[in-house]
Amino acid sequence: MTDKELAYAKLEELKKYLMELQSIAVAFSGGVDSAFLLKVAHDVLGERAVAVTVTAVFFPKREYDESVEFCNKEGIRQYFCPTDVLETEAFKTNPSNRCYFCKKKLFSEIQALAFEKGISYIAEGSNMDDDKDYRPGMKAVKELGILSPLKKVGLLKEEIRFLSKELGLPTWDKQSYACLASRFVYGEEITKEKLLMVEKAEQLLYEFGFRQFRVRVHGMMARIEIVPQEFEKLIEETVRQKIIDAFKEYGFTYVSLDLTGYRTGSMNETIHIHE
Repeated sequence: MTDKELAYAKLEELKKYLMELQSIAVAFSGGVDSAFLLKVAHDVLGERAVAVTVTAVFFPKREYDESVEFCNKEGIRQYFCPTDVLETEAFKTNPSNRCYFCKKKLFSEIQALAFEKGISYIAEGSNMDDDKDYRPGMKAVKELGILSPLKKVGLLKEEIRFLSKELGLPTWDKQSYACLASRFVYGEEITKEKLLMVEKAEQLLYEFGFRQFRVRVHGMMARIEIVPQEFEKLIEETVRQKIIDAFKEYGFTYVSLDLTGYRTGSMNETIHIHE
């Protein structure tokens, strides 16, 4: 069986699994994985598959707008679940298992909304590759009984991108995304002001045309992660100076470039120190 045939076989298995569900609410961020899951669920279940998008300070406006655009284009009903994670002390203080407390709160509120709407199941878009990184939030997902259909059928990120392209989804080559809270070194307090600083900084990099990036926060220092192939673009004098000036205007004192380049979960590289 070729790689393509294997991907299509997993897609058919996913459809069969979703078909067995009476109704489903997909936690929808607008990213590659949740967009693919939502599309397939809607294709299979029709109006019995809906999107639930959390609105919170760690969710950038750009991502929110793209999620709305996607649902409108696909004709999918979208519900919004406003939440204030900053009222959760274990989120604000940012321990190494912060994601557990965040997911527990978010999915508990999504469950309440789904119950109110008479929806039977809630699903999220984790795939097999997500097991390669430290993800304490998955403990909360399991505790609350949230479904992870993409993992259940063994789909990999590369397969999801391939199938998304085959389905004509605009998200097939979208950059990877994680919530803004993941930009902070563990132990540093997370505030609304700091989250907005990060959102502005990353929006600027997006507007400059950088494809994959993160702005990590270490106190008042911004550590920029981009792919090494784009280093030259960033250090071009005009671009470099505009980024420095803007970041300082946003509230950062220091602006640095991580020479290792972009990688997922870089804040977890010293996780043993915090456990």
